Amino acid sequence: MDNYIKFNEERTVTYKPAGSGKIFTDPDADKMREYFRDQKPRKMVDKASSIDRVVKELVNDGDYIGVGGFGANRIPTAVLHEIVRQQKKNLGLAGHTATHDFQILVGGKCIDRCDVAYIVGLEARGLSKSARRAVESGEITLTEWTNAALTWRYKAAAMGVSFLPVRCMLGTDTEKYSASVEMECPFTGSKYLAVPALYPDVGIIHVHRADVYGNCQIDGIMVADNDLARAARRLIVTTERFVPNEYIRRDPAKTVIPYYLVDAIVEVPFGSYPGNMAYEYFSDEEHLRAWLKAEKDEAGFSDFLQRHIYGVSDFNGYLDTIGGLKRLQELRATENLVEK
Repeated sequence: MDNYIKFNEERTVTYKPAGSGKIFTDPDADKMREYFRDQKPRKMVDKASSIDRVVKELVNDGDYIGVGGFGANRIPTAVLHEIVRQQKKNLGLAGHTATHDFQILVGGKCIDRCDVAYIVGLEARGLSKSARRAVESGEITLTEWTNAALTWRYKAAAMGVSFLPVRCMLGTDTEKYSASVEMECPFTGSKYLAVPALYPDVGIIHVHRADVYGNCQIDGIMVADNDLARAARRLIVTTERFVPNEYIRRDPAKTVIPYYLVDAIVEVPFGSYPGNMAYEYFSDEEHLRAWLKAEKDEAGFSDFLQRHIYGVSDFNGYLDTIGGLKRLQELRATENLVEK
């Protein structure tokens, strides 16, 4: 039965995986092209909204989500908090470089399956105890990939093809626990792995600036966000600030996510906190350490989440709990520190 994945009542996909992992999303490019053609409006209209509204309307229980950013950099924290606050359940996640974002969603018991390249660890900061417990207990079903493989799964989706051939993972335990398929090159006979296109139900990305129509600009590293934006059925974007459309038009080459990909956009200053936002503010290492410390004890972690997420009405309320504008200005100064 592991070789049969039923994505809907009309079609069952049969494949011979190289590994034991499951495909959590339908890689059918033709079906997605039809969806984008018929269901994705192309009008340039005002898409500004609020965090609570977009999560309520665009994120459903059981959805598979893709989160932008890289590690703890430029993560859409405000949306993730609201997903936890609204108690969304049975979500799937692309754990591309999932550090604090994975930690948040596990804390809220929101996810039950994950395509994993990097999770549990918060890089040099240490391991998330709650995330590790969730994985080791089997609470979350995992399929493994490399960072490159997950990136190329988004790339395949953005290209409108159902898979891409890659050389990474061949002969490794990562391949063993993936859902890739070994294939032969029709031109050379060389062995490759076919990795399936990844089309999330919802993509969530935080950017530096955007207009109300959804034209977005990102400073610094972008990694896979341009492909994620093109792969997602529904795309939620939060932005540090709104700028006039005239500002966007001055340098259109900087628009890495065009308006027609975006379903809703919300202005959220400091929306990546406690993560780093390049050229805007540094990550709050003290608060991230507080997360890791709180997770050592389940009761203490419950109190921590109550104080910072469940016990506040919105993201601004969360920012107030960590020191408010004073602390945020300190992080902005740290990010833009110029040595003399």
